[in-house]
Amino acid sequence: MTISVAIADDQTMVRAGFAALLDAQTGIQVVGQASNGLEAVDLVRREKPDVVLMDVRMPELDGLEATRRILSPQHPLPHVPRVIMLTTFDIDDYVYEALQAGASGFLLKDSLPAELVQAVRVVAAGDALLAPSITRRLIEQFGQSRPTTPRANLELNALTDREREVLMLIGSGRSNGEIAGDLFISEQTVKTHVGKILQKLQLRDRVHAVIFAYDAGLVTPAS
Repeated sequence: MTISVAIADDQTMVRAGFAALLDAQTGIQVVGQASNGLEAVDLVRREKPDVVLMDVRMPELDGLEATRRILSPQHPLPHVPRVIMLTTFDIDDYVYEALQAGASGFLLKDSLPAELVQAVRVVAAGDALLAPSITRRLIEQFGQSRPTTPRANLELNALTDREREVLMLIGSGRSNGEIAGDLFISEQTVKTHVGKILQKLQLRDRVHAVIFAYDAGLVTPAS
C-alpha cells in the first residue's frame, strides 16, 4: 500500500528536497506541497494524504494552527492524516502545543534522509515519533508544565494494574523492548497492552500516552 504524503514548508528548496527524497522511495508518494498553513489545510482537504510534514513556522497561518484545524474534533475531515511537525530547533515551545493539538510527533529538519523516510513509515503505521536525540528532554520539559488533572485520574480506573505499569513506563520514555525487559514479558505482550491502553483512554498514539501519563501524575519530570 502506497503512503501518500503532503509537505508544508515556506522554503521552496526544503519542500523540493523532501519531495524528491520521498518520491524516490518505494511505497511513498508525495501528493502535494503547500507554502503556508492555509494552503496546507486546503491541500489536506483536497488530497487526503496519509501523512503531513508540517513546518512549525510559516506565513499566513503557522503550522501549529494549521495542525489544529486539520485535526480538530469540532471540524472533522473525512480522512484524518498523521502530522509530523518539522522544526529547526531541538526544543521548540510550539512543539508542545502541536502535540496537544494532535500531532504524532516531530522531527528536526537537519535529520538524516533515512530518518525522514523512516519517520513517514512509522507514523503512517500508526506509531508516534519523537526525534531520538531529544525524546527524554522533550518529555521532561513538557511534563514540568502539566498539572495533574482530576479527569486523567478518573480515566485511569479503566486500566488494569499491568496496563498502568506499562503506561508509566511509556511516560518515562521507555521503548517496547525496554518495557518488556523491565516487566519480564514479551515485546508482543507489551504491544498488546499499549494497544489496549490507547483504546481505553481514546488516545491517538504513543506521544499522547506520554502526555496522559503526566496529566494523571503517573510520571514526573524527576522520575
